[in-house]
Order: sequence, then C-alpha cells, then structure tokens
Amino acid sequence: MAYKGYLIDLDGTIYLGKEIIPAGKRFVEQLQQSDQPFLFVTNNTTKTPEAVAERLAKEFDLHVQPSTIYTASLATIDYMKEANKGNRVYVIGESGLVDLILAAGFVWDEEEPDYVVVGLDTEITYEKLVKATLAIRRGAEFIGTNPDKNIPTERGLLPGAGSMIALIETAVQRSPIMIGKPNAVIMNEAVKVLGLTKDEVIMVGDNYETDIQAGIKNGIDTLLVLSGFTQKEDVPNLPVPATYTVDSLDEWEI
Repeated sequence: MAYKGYLIDLDGTIYLGKEIIPAGKRFVEQLQQSDQPFLFVTNNTTKTPEAVAERLAKEFDLHVQPSTIYTASLATIDYMKEANKGNRVYVIGESGLVDLILAAGFVWDEEEPDYVVVGLDTEITYEKLVKATLAIRRGAEFIGTNPDKNIPTERGLLPGAGSMIALIETAVQRSPIMIGKPNAVIMNEAVKVLGLTKDEVIMVGDNYETDIQAGIKNGIDTLLVLSGFTQKEDVPNLPVPATYTVDSLDEWEI
C-alpha cells in the first residue's frame, strides 16, 4: 500500500546510540528524493529539534530541517497549554525539555508548581526526585514525557524516562499523564503537522511497546524494523502484530 506520509522513530530506527543505521539513512534519503512528507516522532526529550537536526547532520551526514522533528517535549508543551491549569512548572529532564518549556512561557517553581514534568535526565539526583515527589503530593499535575523503560545504545539497553517516572509513581502512589508514544497526544499532533489523516500515514519504528503500539492504539498502520529494541525472536509472541515487519528498512519500497 502506498502511504502519503511517514511518521518515523529515531533511536533504534535511524541510529543506535552514536552509530548510524545505514538502512535507516538510506530510507530517509529516499523519502527526500521522492518528496514524500515525513516527520520524525521521537520520545527523546534530551535535545531540541534544532539540536537533533544538527546532530543528524554532523554525526551521521543526514540533513533534515528541524521542522521535520516532533519531540515528546513539544507534545508536552502542547498538552500543558491546552490543559490551561497554570504556568508554574518543575521539570526533571535535560535541556531539550527544560529550555523548550521555559521558552514557551512557563515559569520555574520548585515549591508550588502547577505541573511536575518528568523526562529522561542523565544527571538525575535524589534531591530532584524529592522535589518532584513533594510537589506532586502537594497537588501538582504529574506528567510523564514518555514511557520508554529503556533507551537502545551501543552499550546496550540503558534506563529510560519510563524508569524514572516509575520511581516517582511509586513514591507518590499516583499515575502520571503520559504524553509520548504510544499515547494519543503526540500521535494526534504529529498527524496534524503532516496535514494528513491517520489512514494516509504509517508509523515506522523499532520498539513494539512505543512505536508500534502508538500506531495500533491510534488507528495508524505500522512498520516494525528489527534494528533496535524489539528483537526477531520477540515477533511471534507480540499480542497484536505490526502491519508490516522487516529486518531492515532496505526491504521497504517507498
């Protein structure tokens, strides 16, 4: 089936840690050559779209516009603006999350925030977890940027944002509002950005729990590539199969 647009994961699909996945690079370049609309939809909140585009160019010689990158950070901001519960926020995360939230007009408040946002933070400390826990217990809305338990790297599967969110969830005995894949917030916004409908696009990714479930739960066809998180031996046991499964994106005809 021919699709009018592609929603594409990054980590584990286009690159793996600091290493490019050659078939992923070729896949994107073919989309560019054929003028096919595409949008990278990533649960990675550690970098801004501009920083992601710069990294793709410098490290992997893959050249895309920042406007083709939609992160869980942007989706979190969209959610908070629509919720309209205030503008005070405490964030556990890195610059790609914190800087964007503050630039969007939210004000840092560690004591009485309206929202506590938790994403991946490679410099996590116990004190950060304490501040988040106390603020949520005082009534702040608890937002998790994305549920990824692990992030695939050249070292192996490392703790992801979902692992940190789970720790705080245990401490506050309350489930967060979860923004990133496979949840509806980020997928609905991504389809809007492409200017297409859900039946005109396909979600491409390596992680069944996030990328492929994002499609399954939101009525979007899926292409599972076995280059990162989900392994070939996992496929027969998946509860709902992806629409398509390939070992490499070289196998996919655009």
